[in-house]
Amino acid sequence: MSQRALDLNGLTKVYGDGHTAVTAVDDADLHLDDNEFMALLGPSGSGKTTLISMIGALLTPTEGTIKIGGQDLSELSKRERTRFRANRIGFVFQSFNLVPFLTARENLTVMSSISDAPRRDLEERADQLLEDLGLAERRDNLPEQLSGGERQRVAIGRALVTDPDLILVDEPTASLDTELGTAVVKMLASEIKSRKKSGIMVTHDLRMVEFTDRTVEIVDGRLQAGSTP
Repeated sequence: MSQRALDLNGLTKVYGDGHTAVTAVDDADLHLDDNEFMALLGPSGSGKTTLISMIGALLTPTEGTIKIGGQDLSELSKRERTRFRANRIGFVFQSFNLVPFLTARENLTVMSSISDAPRRDLEERADQLLEDLGLAERRDNLPEQLSGGERQRVAIGRALVTDPDLILVDEPTASLDTELGTAVVKMLASEIKSRKKSGIMVTHDLRMVEFTDRTVEIVDGRLQAGSTP
């Protein structure tokens, strides 16, 4: 029997201690199936970013467990978590986080410095992704020479280039207008589904949940019951 893409059990994150302690995520249980794309909804300050940062092995939980593909992240050393994150988790950040002095193609192939994949394989995959994302003719352009939508597509390509199991997306429409934002999310959903990945999209935009399989809301650090869109 295959492992689920993601299992969270009793996940809690507390900042500070004593009377100044703030619980950002409170006893969260969450399960994500293979090839499932989920929307995580919540207002500002609800704990979305903290939760997604723990899932992505960027933050260590105060309590609870995170299993990705059956691997318990708490069993890994700091170096092993870094390697696991580089190979098994893809990130699409709200602000794109592209390297400004690298071309679109180089922003994808730079991942070879942290991935276990052979550089030649990664370069071939980068070229294919750029073509799939409609960026083949823009591969040699710097980020400043690309539109907002093109930069977001480069960011999606970078998240996929190491062939990770889990894709984490933080507010992908925040810097885009409605039409372009919708196109980007549809493309993201299509890429996750066609490549048989799993994904979580953090968003406050209810219009985007129709492209996901399920929505889960977080309020004051606590996850609410999920539903299909």
